[in-house]
Amino acid sequence: MRNISHALITKVLVFLIAIACLTGTAKVIINMELDEVHLSSINQDNYFESIAFADESFSVISSLAELIGQYKSEEYILSGKALTKQDTAEIEAELYNDFQYSSKYNPNLTEVEYRRLFKEQYADEIQSEKEERMRQQVRVFYRLLSTLEASEGIVYYASDGEHVFSNSELNKKEQFTSFDAYMLFGNYQQKLYPQEMKKGKYLDFITQDIDNLNPKTDVIYVAYKESYLQQKVQVWEENKAVAKRYLNEFIVYLAGFIVSFAYLIMIIGRTSFKDKEVHFQVFDKLYNDVNLVIVGSLTAMWIALIIEVLREMYILLTIPIFIIVLQLILSLVKHIKNRTLLSHTLIYQMLKKVFKGIKHVFDNGNMAVKIVLLVIGYPLVVVATFFMFPITLGLAAWFALKKVKAFNRIKEGVEQIKNGDLQHRIEIDGKGEFSQLAANINSITDGLKKSVNSEIKSERLKTELITNVSHDIRTPLTSIITYVDLLKIEKDPELIAEYIDVLDQKSKRLKHLTDDLFEAAKASSGTMPVQLERIDIVSLLKQGIGEMDEKIEASSLNFKLAHPTEKVYVKADGKLLWRSIENLFSNIFKYALPASRVYIDVEDLGHELLVTFKNISAYELNISADELMERFTRGDESRSSQGSGLGLSIAESLIHLQHGKFLVQVDGDLFKVMIYLPKFPNE
Repeated sequence: MRNISHALITKVLVFLIAIACLTGTAKVIINMELDEVHLSSINQDNYFESIAFADESFSVISSLAELIGQYKSEEYILSGKALTKQDTAEIEAELYNDFQYSSKYNPNLTEVEYRRLFKEQYADEIQSEKEERMRQQVRVFYRLLSTLEASEGIVYYASDGEHVFSNSELNKKEQFTSFDAYMLFGNYQQKLYPQEMKKGKYLDFITQDIDNLNPKTDVIYVAYKESYLQQKVQVWEENKAVAKRYLNEFIVYLAGFIVSFAYLIMIIGRTSFKDKEVHFQVFDKLYNDVNLVIVGSLTAMWIALIIEVLREMYILLTIPIFIIVLQLILSLVKHIKNRTLLSHTLIYQMLKKVFKGIKHVFDNGNMAVKIVLLVIGYPLVVVATFFMFPITLGLAAWFALKKVKAFNRIKEGVEQIKNGDLQHRIEIDGKGEFSQLAANINSITDGLKKSVNSEIKSERLKTELITNVSHDIRTPLTSIITYVDLLKIEKDPELIAEYIDVLDQKSKRLKHLTDDLFEAAKASSGTMPVQLERIDIVSLLKQGIGEMDEKIEASSLNFKLAHPTEKVYVKADGKLLWRSIENLFSNIFKYALPASRVYIDVEDLGHELLVTFKNISAYELNISADELMERFTRGDESRSSQGSGLGLSIAESLIHLQHGKFLVQVDGDLFKVMIYLPKFPNE
C-alpha cells in the first residue's frame, strides 16, 4: 500500500512539473510573438544581415520602386497611364459577367460581335470603373509618399528621368557613397556597402521590386545616416540578447516537459515499471474520438483566447486548459498501451453494433427478414455512398454472385451424395443459411456413412460370431459325441472311467461357453438390473487379489497395487464391478507372461476414479485394441487357449451399464486396460 501511495504521489508531482514546463514553454512563445523577437538574429553577427534591417530597407526601396515604376505623379495617374492592361482586363471581365446575365444578351451573335456590343453598351460603366481604379491608385500614391516621409535617418533619391522623389538635395551616386552604408541601383547595376549586406539571406527580399524597373532610365539611391545606424544597431543588439534569453528559457522549459512527459508515458496506467497490466480510471471511459475532438476544441479555444485577451490573463486561461488537455492525451496513451486506441472509439462501437446486428440477421434471421433488410438497406447505402455508386454496385453484384455459387455448390454436392458418394463433403465458407445447410447435409452424410459402416461391421461381426461360436462349440461337442460312441462299444472299466472324465471336462467347457455367450448377450442388451451403491474400490481389489492368491502363485505373477492414501469410493454395482474385474484377472492369468509384473493403479481424477491394469502379454499382440474388444477374439490368433474371447467384451458392457468408460491400449507387448468410474458424492 505504501508503494502504491508513493508511486501515486510521484506521478502527481511529475504531472504538475509537466504542466508547469508546458505553460512556461507556451509563455515564452507568446512573449516572443508579442515582443516581435526573431530567433534568427542569434546566429547573425552583423546588423545588415538581420531581418530588422531587411524590413526597414524594403519599406523604402519598395515604395520608391512603385512610385517611379508605376505611379509617377498624381497627374500621370489621373491621365490613365498608370492603369495596366491587367487592370483594364479585370474591369471588363467583371462587367462582362453582368452583361451576360442581363436582358441585352443575344445568343444569335458571334463572340466577336457580342464583345463589340458589350463595349458599346457598357462604355460608360467601363469608364466609371477605370476612374474609380485611378482614384484608388492616387490614394496608394500618397500612402507611399507618407511611408517615405516616416523613414527618418534614411536618405533616398529615385528618378525615372522625368519624375523625382527625394528627401535631400543629393542626386549623384558619388554623394551617396560617402555614407557608411548605402544601396545604389541603376544602369543594370547594384552597389551595396558594407559587404555584409550581400551576405544577408534577406537581400532578395529587399530588392525584389528592382527587377520591374527600366534599367536605362530608372535609378534608386538609398543611404543610411550614422546616427540612424547607431540607434538601430543598439536596438538590434538588445533584441538579440532578449532572443538568447527567450531561447534559453524555451530550451529549459521544453526539456523539462519532454522528460516529465516521457516519464508519464512510461508509468501512466501502471502502479510501477514492473506492472504489465494497464489500469483504467473513470476518466478513461471517454471514447477516444470524442477525446480527440475535445483536445482539438480546447487547443483552438486557447489560441483564440490568447489572441484576444491581455497578456495578464495568460496564466488564468492556460493552466486549467493544459491540465485537461494533458490528462486527455495521457488517457489516449493508456489506450495505445492497451491496444484499444481504435476499438475504444464511438464511431467504431457504433459501426460494430450495426455490423453485429446485420451479421446476426444474416447468420440467424429468416429469409423474409433478410430480403426486407436488403430491399430497405441497399438503397440507403447507395444514397449514403452516391459518389461511390459503382463500388457499391460492384459489391452487391459480388455478394449476389457469391451466394449463387454457394447454392450451386450445395446443389452439385447433394447430387453427388444422392448418387452414392458418401465421402463427398460440401464446403461453404462463412456463416448463414447456405453454410448452415451445407453443414447439416454433411452431418446427414456423416450419419449415413456411420450407419453404413456400423451395418457393415455388424454383418461382419455376425458372420464372425457364427463362425467362432460354431468353432468353439463344435470342438467340445464333437469330443462328447465321439466319446459317447466309444462308451457304447467299450467294455474295459478303466477306459470307460477315462472317457467319462473327458466327457465331464468337455461338457463343462461347453457349459462355460454357453454361459459366457448368454452373459455377453444379456450385458450388451442393457436389460441386466443395476444397483448402484457406494463401493470401496481399493478394498475390492485387495480382496480379489487375496482370493486369487493360489492362482497368482501358480502363475508366478507379481501384482503391484498403487492407490491413494485416503479412502476413495465409486458409485457402482458391487456384483457387476467384481464380475468385470474378475474377467480382467482371468484375462491376465490366461495371457500374461509368466513370472512378470502386473500393475494395478488407482488414481483420483476429481469427479471420477481411474483404475488401470497393465501386464506384459505372453503372446505377440499383432492385432489392434479395437479388434481385441470384439467378441470371440483372443490375443493369440491360433485360438489355442481355453478362453472364450468374451471376457473383455463382457467387462466393457458391464462397466458401461455402471456409467463408466472402458478403454484398451496396446503398446508392443504391453497390454493396458483403463476403467473410469464416477466417484460416490461426498455426504
